[in-house]
Amino acid sequence: MKLAFTKMHGLGNDFVVLDATRAPLALTRAQWRFIADRHFGVGADQILVVEAPRGADTDFRYRIFNADGGEVEQCGNGARCFVRFVVERGLTTKRSIRVETLGGIIEPRLEDDGRVTVDMGVPALTSAAVHFDVARATATGDPTRFLIDVAGESIDVTIVSMGNPHAVQVVDDVLRAPVGRMGPLVEAHPAFRQRVNAGFMAVESRHALHLRVYERGAGETLSCGSGACAALVAATLRGLVDGGPVSVATTGGDLTISWGGPGRPVMMTGPAATVFEGSLELPSAATAQGLFARAPGAAESVQSGSSAPLARA
Repeated sequence: MKLAFTKMHGLGNDFVVLDATRAPLALTRAQWRFIADRHFGVGADQILVVEAPRGADTDFRYRIFNADGGEVEQCGNGARCFVRFVVERGLTTKRSIRVETLGGIIEPRLEDDGRVTVDMGVPALTSAAVHFDVARATATGDPTRFLIDVAGESIDVTIVSMGNPHAVQVVDDVLRAPVGRMGPLVEAHPAFRQRVNAGFMAVESRHALHLRVYERGAGETLSCGSGACAALVAATLRGLVDGGPVSVATTGGDLTISWGGPGRPVMMTGPAATVFEGSLELPSAATAQGLFARAPGAAESVQSGSSAPLARA
């Protein structure tokens, strides 16, 4: 089966984008993994699927599959690529669109300078929103902050849902933070029933953060848009920064994030780029499943994380 695709990235967080507006695309988890695999497929942190809207109040439906083949609710860097894709492919003449995701409605807008601003919606600040089991953590008196035990260490995390779950911790030095070692342990901590995106955040000033994120189902990525939004929310709730605009530095580059406080949406602005277009010979479901069964190491090849600190771009 031939599958046309576009390769894009938002600050190094890279995507395979598929147009399914004319016909639905139903693939197995192993086939999604094949596409994202950096040895057997195209290679990507996530796969973005553009679908026709299901209601009159939206322009498109947006589905996101992580490199491990699991479908997730939200991806901020992907949202910026999404709007560039639909405009560049002539799927819309609008510069601002409403898009349905598993995590709710988002509203990305293509700016005159080529960057994209995304209304990421109102963050949810409850344990239920991130499927968090408070019985497996220690309360701090702040309903958004908990202590969790990770490899014998007590980690202070702020839990935030940006349509997808985030656990943000404050570190002194992002480059020296043990993201490769601790990230997978936080991601899979039993308190998070559906796993979590683990953010490691350093505060550089009242208007600047530095961030690395170990993403659920993808490993450490060069940038995480929803993670940057969650980091700003966490830093604001902790009284460490003003609500914005705040520059959030990631390994792949900088994002500008603003938040007006509880009950208000988070706004994110940053670049999105098209890299190339092509077509992929997609194996059958059985062949894809057999490929990963024969080569267990291929499951690891979808991970972009590294145990070594990444240099800041």
